[in-house]
Amino acid sequence: MDYELMVIGGGLAGCEAAWQAARCGVRVTLIEMRPLRRTQAHTTDQLAELVCSNSLGARAIDRALGLLKEEMRRMGSLIIAQAEHTALPAGDALAVDRERFAEAVTACITTHPYIDLQRVEATSIPDVPIIIASGPLTTEALARSLVQLTGEENLYFFDAMAPIVTAESINMEIAFRASRYGRGEQEEGDYINCPMTEAEYDRFLNALLSAERIPLRDFEQSDARFFEACLPVEVLAARGRDALRYGPLRPVGLIDPRTGQQPFAVVQLRQDNLAASLYNIVGFQTNLRWSEQERVFRLIPGLERAEFVRFGQMHRNTFVNAPRVLDESLRVRTLLTKRDTPVWLAGQITGSEGYVGSALTGLVAGLNAVCYLRGLPPLEFPHTTMTGALLHYLTHADPRHFQPMKANFGLLPPLEHPPRRKRERHRALAQRALHDLEAVLQTIAHLRASSG
Repeated sequence: MDYELMVIGGGLAGCEAAWQAARCGVRVTLIEMRPLRRTQAHTTDQLAELVCSNSLGARAIDRALGLLKEEMRRMGSLIIAQAEHTALPAGDALAVDRERFAEAVTACITTHPYIDLQRVEATSIPDVPIIIASGPLTTEALARSLVQLTGEENLYFFDAMAPIVTAESINMEIAFRASRYGRGEQEEGDYINCPMTEAEYDRFLNALLSAERIPLRDFEQSDARFFEACLPVEVLAARGRDALRYGPLRPVGLIDPRTGQQPFAVVQLRQDNLAASLYNIVGFQTNLRWSEQERVFRLIPGLERAEFVRFGQMHRNTFVNAPRVLDESLRVRTLLTKRDTPVWLAGQITGSEGYVGSALTGLVAGLNAVCYLRGLPPLEFPHTTMTGALLHYLTHADPRHFQPMKANFGLLPPLEHPPRRKRERHRALAQRALHDLEAVLQTIAHLRASSG
């Protein structure tokens, strides 16, 4: 029996979603506005065009993206299969010939008998089962429809992301736990604090001001008013020597237990996941190059050996407050809408970062749409898998501080008896993940086998 599904967006997530549904016998209408209307970032009319790097990250499963790609490969991902088909020599990374990759994905989509590709602009959300994968440059008209669907307070148009580090890499012989004036839910304090002497502050400030930045693109510069509301830490620092000390690095209400005194300045880190394995550097949204972030931010006392799972960024990116808007199937929560027909979101609009994470959400949304259309419950991915852990983060993070996230081992529940060496620990986490994924793979195989 055939079913109908609409997908908006012909990027990685939209193509993956359409492909997964079509493989299960669902007739899909895929909407892509190019070439009728172009974006400021794309240069071709091909589907799944890679607009930034041509790398999909590490291959090895003891790396977070490597594990996520392996899970997706086992689930039958179109994007991973075509990336492997068009791969270039890149050491331990999966890099592709971007033109051949886009051509290969476009050919798969346009030749599939169950996918109808329509080159039109979507300006509203039709009252049909639909997956919205419109990407970080969602048009104003479609964004207005998303606002009507989810509520204005749940849709954002820029990333202003602070770096995230692993808790185990913070030097707690220097850093200390405390909340300002002793306030907070935890007895020992809700924040990890990295105290600075005047000399340490000046050294950090000088390095920050001289660090190399990422140039803004034209369409980001046109929205520069955003940066006044949420300034990059390096821009704030340029306003005067004490600007940071009276801003995110203010030390008031904090006493260093080693000295019994208030530090000259304090960098605070806030818990970023339920397992307390990840912490973000508060107020450190930045436009520094990633290598510079690593160099400069490791000058902060207590972060000398910080392991960064996400670097700070500031760029144009439409995304929803996923913990408020989505359930783990990536369906918009029914309490938010007045619709009887479901809406799923996929791609960077969910808050998933990077090529692989975007494609993953398309895979999940596509398969869960099939489940809905067949009257089946959505897929349940164990939180011990990288897929399940990322979905859980997106839909259960603190909505007050939600920011997009990429795959990282800090999202996974810890092992009962973890190996001491990090690489061995990551391999053990990966082996557990792939073992626990097996039950989901059987369900997916059944969905495809019963398509015709």
